[in-house]
Amino acid sequence: MQVKRCIITKKEVMNMAQGCFRLRAAVLSSASVVGGKEHDGPLGDRFDLHDPENLFGQKTWEGAESESQRMALRLALSKAGLRDPDVDALFAGDLLNQCVGSAYGLLSYDIPFFGLYGACSTSAEGLLLASIAVSGGFCGTAGVVTSSHYCSAERQYRTPLEYGAQRAPTAQWTVTGAGAFLLGHAERYPQAVRITGGIAGKAQDFGINDPANMGAAMAPAAVDTLLRWLEATGQTVSRWDRIVTGDLGFEGGELFCSLAERHGVTVRDRYADCGQLIYNRAVQDVHAGGSGCGCAGTVLPAYFLPLLESGELSRILFLATGAMMSPDSIKQGENIPAIAHLIELCGGDEKNG
Repeated sequence: MQVKRCIITKKEVMNMAQGCFRLRAAVLSSASVVGGKEHDGPLGDRFDLHDPENLFGQKTWEGAESESQRMALRLALSKAGLRDPDVDALFAGDLLNQCVGSAYGLLSYDIPFFGLYGACSTSAEGLLLASIAVSGGFCGTAGVVTSSHYCSAERQYRTPLEYGAQRAPTAQWTVTGAGAFLLGHAERYPQAVRITGGIAGKAQDFGINDPANMGAAMAPAAVDTLLRWLEATGQTVSRWDRIVTGDLGFEGGELFCSLAERHGVTVRDRYADCGQLIYNRAVQDVHAGGSGCGCAGTVLPAYFLPLLESGELSRILFLATGAMMSPDSIKQGENIPAIAHLIELCGGDEKNG
């Protein structure tokens, strides 16, 4: 395979501050695959594919999650008119032990694979790493895939569905869904939505150890990443049309806005959260909203990227948050470390700016 390289200058991939990068990546295509509950929500028809049975033709929930990844990537490749040999690397991850959702789901693809675990921040982590790879000329085209499944996540992190455990009001509903993205260098795709910068999050412990209140664990990490980004860029939040978090839900979203205000940053007038958008809280029993890798991973391609492509939005910050826990750490009473990765996306009037 002849690898397509871009000749770039040092300024095109620049570390502006610790973990903060100026990037020149373009989103070539994206795809979203969801389950029945997600399709019944407010964004239902915006998703590319859905399965009301949540099994995607498989016999197990874990197999279903892998199949959703396979379907999402195949659709993204089809939209971009690309084949497996055209993609230099995949960055993919999920919530299951050893990232088996991604490992099994992407077995059929003849593409080099980097397995990621960032919990629910995996979509932003993958997009940041893939953007660095294409902006630096290390990949001509890079893919990002992530997923979650309500039933497989409940079985691993909480209790099997058959147990019928009562959910706390602060608990969130793990999204059944997978998202896939293909990125190239912005110089080669000047009309595409661009990823122009990003900052890697820091794993931090804020003293929360309740697995039924992950929004409280993750919100401070999102604020920390946002403040670091604003300091590194010298900008205020008024520069962006939306500040989008991945799955803080209603509890975590309110905490995020309140904590930001304590630091003199007001985001309420431009704030959105994928976990608040994906379900209709009034009629769907989701308690504090949506969560999971598939939450941000499906809402970004189904909802926010089209708004950037149409010009309805010009610039957004996308922060996907993750609760870095394991079943064993929870059983041992450990706190839940959290992380938030951020990317800046530009479209519409900003495409050629």
